Amino acid sequence: MIHYKHLADLHRANNFPLPENPMLSITRCDNTCTIGDREFTSDFYMIGFKKLKAGKIKYGRTNYDNQNGSMYFTRPRQIIEMKDLEFEEDGFLLFFHEDYLNGHVLHTDIKKYNFFDYEVNEALHLSPREEQIMWELYRKVETEYNGTQDEYSRNIILGHISSMLQYCQRFYKRQFINRAELSGKTVSRFSETLANYFKDSSIEDKGLPTVNYMAEQLHLSPRYLSDLLKQETGKTAMELIHIYLISEAKNLLKTADQSVAEIAYLLGFENPPYFSRLFKKEVGVSPNQYKKMTG
Repeated sequence: MIHYKHLADLHRANNFPLPENPMLSITRCDNTCTIGDREFTSDFYMIGFKKLKAGKIKYGRTNYDNQNGSMYFTRPRQIIEMKDLEFEEDGFLLFFHEDYLNGHVLHTDIKKYNFFDYEVNEALHLSPREEQIMWELYRKVETEYNGTQDEYSRNIILGHISSMLQYCQRFYKRQFINRAELSGKTVSRFSETLANYFKDSSIEDKGLPTVNYMAEQLHLSPRYLSDLLKQETGKTAMELIHIYLISEAKNLLKTADQSVAEIAYLLGFENPPYFSRLFKKEVGVSPNQYKKMTG
């Protein structure tokens, strides 16, 4: 698999004009904008907007075909494939090297944008008004990129990219709300999956349920699942797993004859002291104290 360390190499391989900046490139996609008909990785972040008529985009574990009006986000060293793409309308690709962010607030802030870890089928689908906002920001980047580079250029460009990402965060929240209305509350499906995990005695064989396991059962990426649940409940997937476990623990501590350590093992905790710390953090008292209070 090819890995691109330099933007110029990626541009040459795909017959794009060479970038104006060795750490940043922007490309308008008028009809086709295929990047490497085979899988590749790079040292770059990518923000892309595309209205596909045909073709395939792949990153993460999934393929996605013919999705109109979508934004995609990939991070460095993520496997990407774009093949035989044709567009309904103009799109754009924006690449920037991870080192381009050094010394700028976005170097830290970009880590909070979980959508760089979403699957391709969890792309951001924009409304017409949202598309307009993205194009306005892209054109600001484009104007600065094509202008005379000076000591202000990088901060101005990164400011526009930062605005773009903040808007995308807002638009994803809107999408989460709409998605919940269309497909039912994710938290209900999450709770049902957790209940089945305990009912089927999976916990004895597999240990504590993980966020990755829950995401796989619900056919979502772990980051997308946590963000969706956070929107619905104010809690992340891991926090909801802990709340469920503590609820089960309370019941067992009140009704069962087992010791705290035995209950911890029964609930899938290989480390009883970790169970005790988690219980005290959530409930305010230790499992032993709770057992005495309710026994």
